[in-house]
Amino acid sequence: MSEQTADGTEIVTDGENRGGFPRFRHTPAGPDFGRFVEAMRRLQDLAVSTNVPDDVLADIATQAEELADRLTPYEVPEGKSPAGSNIQLPGRGSLLMLPWMVEKFDTEGVRSTGVFRRYHLGGNGAAHGGVLPLLFDDIFGMTVHAGGRPISRTGYLHINYRAITPLNTQLVIEGKVDRVEGRKTFVSARLTDLDGKLLADGEALMIELLPGQP
Repeated sequence: MSEQTADGTEIVTDGENRGGFPRFRHTPAGPDFGRFVEAMRRLQDLAVSTNVPDDVLADIATQAEELADRLTPYEVPEGKSPAGSNIQLPGRGSLLMLPWMVEKFDTEGVRSTGVFRRYHLGGNGAAHGGVLPLLFDDIFGMTVHAGGRPISRTGYLHINYRAITPLNTQLVIEGKVDRVEGRKTFVSARLTDLDGKLLADGEALMIELLPGQP
């Protein structure tokens, strides 16, 4: 069984192992959406790497506010935007996710490749330590889904930082399901450079949602 919210989102309430998680219909990305997201990523990079004179910055800030005003009328509820669900785009079209591309997605595991950009700088040319858990948590969620497991939430996430993670360097992350115990799915992943140097590894517990659990 299912029910719909006022905006038309379907909420699954039967035994499909989704808990109370909404079933969002896929919103395809239009031909210019990837271009738009990349432009926004470039703005993020520049926003944290430029020192603009005050007289110029005032005009730029006004233009940024005008752009936000232009986008505001098109704001939609969760699940109605193409952001986050288009796997053919870097980061699936989400500005929150790292702009990485999924190269493998099957029951054996998930592999994704990409770079940490200037926006992700922590200091001294290295990626901020806080963005690595985001990358790992995202790969773990995809790994659970690719493995055919029910929708799950993260129970715990543990990251080992093995070496400095550089910016603007092509990297690879691979995740896999290690074992399943009832509602619990134990997963692990490794982040390396293209030569196989280990930069970080991690493990997580993903817990299947109970009926009605958000």
